[in-house]
Amino acid sequence: MDKTSDHEFEMTFFESILKRSPDYTEVIEILGGLYTKHGRISDGLKMDRKLVRYLPENPTAHYNLACSLALSKRKTDALKSLRHAIELGYEDIDWLMQDPDLSELKAHPDFKTVVATIATES
Repeated sequence: MDKTSDHEFEMTFFESILKRSPDYTEVIEILGGLYTKHGRISDGLKMDRKLVRYLPENPTAHYNLACSLALSKRKTDALKSLRHAIELGYEDIDWLMQDPDLSELKAHPDFKTVVATIATES
């Protein structure tokens, strides 16, 4: 089995679980990551939005949503979601600074303000 087949198998497998258990948050998170990793940005965004609906107080869910929004070139929404993730307790500044999903945001002036929020709260 080649890598493409492996990825397709993984996505199909988790999609079938999600059909049976649509509120299975771990599967929603996994699928969101798989979709994004394999270039299905809009599908990843849908999963991240769904995860935030199920886990509104989860900082990682909001961080992942910010990443999907940034990849979708929706900078204002991405920054808003990133701010919310930080307000909820997201604090991995090292990963945030190197996360390629957020590269669209790094030139935005508000990005530095958001990062400064983590630095002062840590």
